[in-house]
Amino acid sequence: MPYKSNSELPETVKENLPEHGQDIYREAFNSAWEEYKEPSDRRGGASREETAHKVAWSAVKRVYKKDSRGKWVKKD
Repeated sequence: MPYKSNSELPETVKENLPEHGQDIYREAFNSAWEEYKEPSDRRGGASREETAHKVAWSAVKRVYKKDSRGKWVKKD
């Protein structure tokens, strides 16, 4: 279930990440969706969707961090 636009992302992503963070999330999710389509490519019996979400959050965390108020901000 790749995402065509940021408006299709899960509410938790849309409500918490700035637009650029959403772009990163969507692109990483879609890439991982294709890369990990075979169960043998995933770890620990994770579903394709679960794996893609984990990859997407990891990609976001390379560029963004949560500040002291819990808001996602770009790393310095």
